[in-house]
Amino acid sequence: MRIYEYTRINSVNKNRGQILIHSLLLSAIGVVFIVVLVNVASFSLGEINRSFYSEQAFQIAEAGIEYYRWHLAHDPTDFKNGTGQPGPYYIPYKDKEGNDIGTIVLDITAPPIGSTLVKIKSTGIVNVSSSSRRTIEAQLAIPSVAKYATAVNDKVRFGAGTVVNGQIHSNDGIRFDGVANNIVTSAKSEYDDPDHSGVNEFGVHTHVSPVDPYPPSAVPTRTDVFKAGRQFPVPAIDFNNFTADLAQIKTDAQANGRYFAPSSGFGYEIILKTDDTFDIYTVNSLEPPPSSSCYNVVGEDDWGTWSVKSKTLISNYAIPANGLIFIEDDVWVSGQINTARVTIASGKFPENPSTDTHITVNGDLLYTNYDGQDVIGLIAQKNFNVGLFGEDDLKIDAAIIAKNGRVGRYYYRQPWWNYTRCGPNSLRDTITLYGMIATNKRYGFSWGCGGYYCSGYNNRNINYDSNLLYGPPPSFPLTSSDYETISWEEIR
Repeated sequence: MRIYEYTRINSVNKNRGQILIHSLLLSAIGVVFIVVLVNVASFSLGEINRSFYSEQAFQIAEAGIEYYRWHLAHDPTDFKNGTGQPGPYYIPYKDKEGNDIGTIVLDITAPPIGSTLVKIKSTGIVNVSSSSRRTIEAQLAIPSVAKYATAVNDKVRFGAGTVVNGQIHSNDGIRFDGVANNIVTSAKSEYDDPDHSGVNEFGVHTHVSPVDPYPPSAVPTRTDVFKAGRQFPVPAIDFNNFTADLAQIKTDAQANGRYFAPSSGFGYEIILKTDDTFDIYTVNSLEPPPSSSCYNVVGEDDWGTWSVKSKTLISNYAIPANGLIFIEDDVWVSGQINTARVTIASGKFPENPSTDTHITVNGDLLYTNYDGQDVIGLIAQKNFNVGLFGEDDLKIDAAIIAKNGRVGRYYYRQPWWNYTRCGPNSLRDTITLYGMIATNKRYGFSWGCGGYYCSGYNNRNINYDSNLLYGPPPSFPLTSSDYETISWEEIR
């Protein structure tokens, strides 16, 4: 009996010990599980908070960009946040109840001289979590007339075989029979095309088969010709405003650039050099027409050979820091630059059609770099010319404006069967332009051979420099007063 009771008691104690062990084990597992759940919950809550604060920091950074867009809209030339002091600028960010919940940190990079491209770096910081910060960088710019491959204040025609990559605009009408890879616009809804008899045609139209119908018919899409479309009417470019731009360039050149008063000769010749300098000469005489039979057949204003015969060196100068050279006379330009940004402008004030000045390029005018580091602007008060004795294979890298006149070459009449009139230089082989053209009047470097009389360049290659879109030559005329967003990215 005692042995039995002892065995039973021992068995009970043993079971109780096992239950205790199991209980402790289960309790330990439960504790671990609860700790894990608490940690997971804590981590998830932390992730939610971090995500929330990160998104809040991003919104604060965005607000900084939008704030400075607003600031520039009201003060387009203030890049110091109204303080007159260098940044960075710390701006409290408030919620809708007016509580400070974060900080905007702005770093503003002002545009290079003569440009409008401004960089804004905005960092958003949350006050309760200073480690939560996001940074956005945006580039804003006011577009210049160099946004166009071709801008014309007159009717214009692009013939078959023409391929244009940049934007095209006319304040009048455009007949386009080539391929336009960018948008083509006109300020006219319809106009009388001088190259085609009949009723008015669309402000932008084509004669590529099937020929566009006449207004008021619906405008066909024609993506075979207008790859990016066509728009008309659109606001006109105010060529009259270029007068103020030209006058300001003169003022800035006199203050910090290079200014040359009217010469005692026929004007000046500038030869640009790859060491950031230029030689300037007084032009003493011009080449006369080759014969008495070479004369102004069609009565063009200021007709002549526009080719230098003799000149005298004045000096060699450095291209100024602001990139502005103003000539109060006619000027001939050639040469090559290397990592330079320069605008050469010519004009006389007050403006008068009888004294308006010209720019002529007869020899190659070249960049060394075609990635935006090199840029040349040529702003002529009247015509941009290529003279009678211009090179047979002429290359011009530049953004060109003819404010009151035209971009092109005079008519040097020449029968195709002999050279008894204006000589062999009347007919040239190839001209290649890399840049853009803005011209008040209809432009052209070739005259057709109707009636067997020819003149100009047989091959004409006009290529748009896309780097000009928001990196134009110094002080180039603008087409708007509003900044546009060029790029936007989160950098951290």
